[in-house]
Amino acid sequence: MDLSNLSPAEGSVHSNNFRRGRGHGSGNGKTAGKGHKGQKARSGAPRIGFEGGQMPLYRRIPKRGFKNRNSLDIAACNISALEVFDNDTVVTIDTLIENGIIKDKKDGVKVLGNGTLTKKLTVQVNAFSESAKNKIEELGGKAEVI
Repeated sequence: MDLSNLSPAEGSVHSNNFRRGRGHGSGNGKTAGKGHKGQKARSGAPRIGFEGGQMPLYRRIPKRGFKNRNSLDIAACNISALEVFDNDTVVTIDTLIENGIIKDKKDGVKVLGNGTLTKKLTVQVNAFSESAKNKIEELGGKAEVI
């Protein structure tokens, strides 16, 4: 017996689609399951989160920071990390992931110019820093923006 195997006893659970307020014989007549009097028994009961005029919790808690919905999450890799590839290799985002240089491509991949490169490579990613592009092209490689 696991928690994943538990279920209510047969016949003990009723669906919530029965008709309310249709007389005593229905078993749910008169007050239609709302009890007697009180704010919740009447129409126009308060909205969710209303605390009787007290400042609601969602307004009491401080709000901090700002999340720009248009910002991109760019994965960066330095040019020194490209040394693991052989000469004349075509380096793509997939090959960078396969070699563990980046974890995932997120919204794009940018190659930065930190470090040195000694191999001629064709690098195909979303963006390059100016120094990275110069270092790749000095060795006869190509820096292709996809």
